[in-house]
Amino acid sequence: MAAETQEADTEEYESRVGASYTLSRLLQDTSARISLVLIAVISGMALFAFVDAEFLDYQLAETYLYHPLRNNAGTRPLLPPVGLSNQFGEGVLAHPLGTDTRGRDIAVRLLYGSRIAIQIALVSTTIGVVVGTAVGAVSGYYGGWVDDVLMRFVEILYSIPFLVLVIAFMAAFGRELIYAMIGVSIISVPIFARLIRSEVLSIREETYVEAAQAAGVKDRNILLRHIIPNSFAPVVIQTTLQMGTNILIVAGLSFLGFGAQPPTPSWGQMLSIARNYMLPAPWFSVWPGLAILLTVMAFNILGDGLRDTLDPRLEN
Repeated sequence: MAAETQEADTEEYESRVGASYTLSRLLQDTSARISLVLIAVISGMALFAFVDAEFLDYQLAETYLYHPLRNNAGTRPLLPPVGLSNQFGEGVLAHPLGTDTRGRDIAVRLLYGSRIAIQIALVSTTIGVVVGTAVGAVSGYYGGWVDDVLMRFVEILYSIPFLVLVIAFMAAFGRELIYAMIGVSIISVPIFARLIRSEVLSIREETYVEAAQAAGVKDRNILLRHIIPNSFAPVVIQTTLQMGTNILIVAGLSFLGFGAQPPTPSWGQMLSIARNYMLPAPWFSVWPGLAILLTVMAFNILGDGLRDTLDPRLEN
């Protein structure tokens, strides 16, 4: 009887851990569900735009929508959204969100601008997570002079204003998109390095780590199999939050003329152009601003939901 009770307790405990349990708890949060839907929609848009731009040379856009880079023949510039009218004309159903200064469809350019935002957010955050986790884990595990050297380097990066650092990097190497991704990833490294180091400092004193060391397990295997997996929950939370931050940084860079160059659409670049038409065409700046707002908000809400789900201290 006691064995059956213990087995039932074990099954109940195992059902409360793992990815499926975490996802089920996350989906109980209404805000988290909405954020997941928003992220899925925006990511789907970005994937469609990426495939069409990189592999099909905008054939899908030309066939079913409008070309996001070229002027639409016969379309007036700065048309308002459908149902509205202004000095430039009346909004038409063919361009539901209006047109820009060159008669290009704003909705299509928003769609293809999502590719830049999500692409840079994914790549730069992934690089920041990988490099930052490696630096922080090694620094926290070995301590001593290794910790001093690595953390001083991290603190130097952390002390430089992030926008200044990225702009200086791109000014030195180029304004292309690849350098924007590298520059944003550099400023992400110190955040993850400091976070993972604080977790490793406590986990390295655990009994199972000491047992692995006594058994002669290599340091590399201890880090990869024991320490990093058990200290990765805060990193997952920070990753979602950092993706929203990186999207904001990229939008700011595009607003200043860095990153994706015209005519490639990006949300920050659209805002930069729209600032000259705030009075005659206010909707021109509303749509890219709203796209940035919703995307960043979705990642931040998802991060809050993951924090509530993965942090057992918040259950009470």
